Parts: sequence; C-alpha cells; structure tokens
Amino acid sequence: MFDLALPLFRLLPPEAAHRATIRALACGFAPKPPPGDPPCLEVKLWRQRIPNPIGLAAGFDKDAEVPDALLAFGFGFVEAGTITPLPQRGNPKPRLFRLPEDRAVINRLGFNSAGVAAAARRLTLRRNRSGIVGANIGKNRDTLDDIGDYVEGVRVLAPLVDYLAVNVSSPNTPGLRDLQRKSAVTRLIAKLIDARARAVPRDPPPLLLKIAPDLDPEQRVTAAHEPGGLSGAPLFEPSTALLAEMYRLTSGKLPIIGVGGIASGADAYKKIRAGASLVQLYTALVYRGPGLVARIKLELAALLARDGFTSIGAAIGADAHLPSTTPHGL
Repeated sequence: MFDLALPLFRLLPPEAAHRATIRALACGFAPKPPPGDPPCLEVKLWRQRIPNPIGLAAGFDKDAEVPDALLAFGFGFVEAGTITPLPQRGNPKPRLFRLPEDRAVINRLGFNSAGVAAAARRLTLRRNRSGIVGANIGKNRDTLDDIGDYVEGVRVLAPLVDYLAVNVSSPNTPGLRDLQRKSAVTRLIAKLIDARARAVPRDPPPLLLKIAPDLDPEQRVTAAHEPGGLSGAPLFEPSTALLAEMYRLTSGKLPIIGVGGIASGADAYKKIRAGASLVQLYTALVYRGPGLVARIKLELAALLARDGFTSIGAAIGADAHLPSTTPHGL
C-alpha cells in the first residue's frame, strides 16, 4: 500500500507527508509481517538475536507512536526518537526539505518531541511484544542542565527499550555538538552509565553514542541554500569513512551501527565490511518506499553468499585489515 501511495505523499509538503504516514500506520494501515529472514542475516548482539541487521533510524517515529507497525515492514529493529525530557515544538516551519536530485533531505526540526512521559506511556504498552525497539534521547533546547536531561531520558526509558542511543550529533540544537568533545562526552557517559544501573540494576540495555561525520566543503555545497542537518546519499562516503576509522580505533571491540546514505544491499554490505554490526536507514525510504527494506535484505543475502560468508558476523570488518585475533564485538 505505502509503495503505491508514495507518489501521492510526495505531493504533500515533507512534514505533512510524514505526519500522514504516521497517522495511517497508527490507524492500522500496516502490512502483514513478512516471512522470516534467512538465517545468514541474523545478528547475535547484546544478548539478543536480531533477525536482520537493517534498522530504521531515529527521526521517523519521533514519539514511539508506531514501532510495531514499522517492524512489520521487515526491519530488524526500530529506533524511536529523538525524545526530549519535556515536550517542545522544535524550530519554526518549514523545517524539512527534499533534495530529489541529491537523493537527500535537509532537516532543521530542532528535536520536536512530545516528551519522555508520552513516549514512556506508549512503550510501556508494548513491553511484552516481540521486536527490537530502541530509544534515541536528547536534551531540551532551553535546558540549564544538559547532562541532567540525558540522565532523565535514561531513567525513564531504560526499563522500556532494548537499547538507548545518546544523540549528541544534531546541528539543530545549540551547543549540542559541544558534548562530543572528549572531556564532555566522557563525563556524560559516566553519568549515564550510573543512571542506567539505577534504573535497571540487572541486564541493563546497551548504551550507544550517536556521533556525526564531518562533511568536506564540497559536500556542504549541497545544503548551502537551507541551514540544517543533511541526510541521505551525500552522507554515504563520509559516514562510512568515519565508521571504518572508529572500528580501527576500537580494534573492532565495540559494536557499531552504520548510518548514513544507505539505499541498497550493496550500501549496507559496504558498511558492514567497514565494521558495522548493524545498519540503519531513513532518507532512502522517502524516495523508494518501504518495499526497499525487503530488496536490501535480498541483495545483502546474495552478497554474503557471493563472498562465501555464512553470516553477517563473519563479514563485519572484512575490509578493516585488523589482526585476525581481534574480536569484532559480537
């Protein structure tokens, strides 16, 4: 249904099309769950079995309204958010722009969020359902306590999700990227680990840190006419280079989720071979529809078979040239 409706959605302004999609999913217009994925796509990570490595990135289901409907499109996992402690409207509209020629999107949404309490209510209702759902947490724009905002997100959401992603990468919240500095991020993570232990003393959910790739001047030209965060195809190369560098810096010991510009099985495979245990996409769905998820999985399984890999785990970091004794984090 959604692939057929894609041309109609494109007639709407981007944010209106997005809200229409969320409403349709909330009203039950979701596909039947697809048949099981081939065993070669299963990823064993964080004491869980993830049916395939293709996830939906944060930004689509900001308030955890429809995670189960989205899982039904065939995603291996879904990330809700970014969720802020208090509700906030975000930046003035228009704040979302399609760049069809670049297969990209610019957003300056500014962490528009219904707040952590609203998301927690919805996530509580699905606690006993199957499917991997994570939460991406951020801070309020006008907060006086940056770290305190993230601690609140962990406190409320850690008992309700399969993992938490700490968003310090958005360019649309003033001062947010300052938290990526070594001294700041070290202090932030220490506080969040402590908050997570208090919220979930036994088997706490994994804590991930979302960081941003730096674009070179030529790539910045694509977004010059509208300020905001760029996503989509132009990010594929810089984000994959950053992924490979982080994999090398951590000697393959930390699981990494590869995000940025994925639009095919070959794209997903390149990120996995660069060091990603899982991958996420979003922008490509705007242009190719949710049927893309099934196509990526078919292509990925074929690429694994072509290269003689029997599992995703065997392909992780295949292009990184680390010592053979180094574990890849699974």
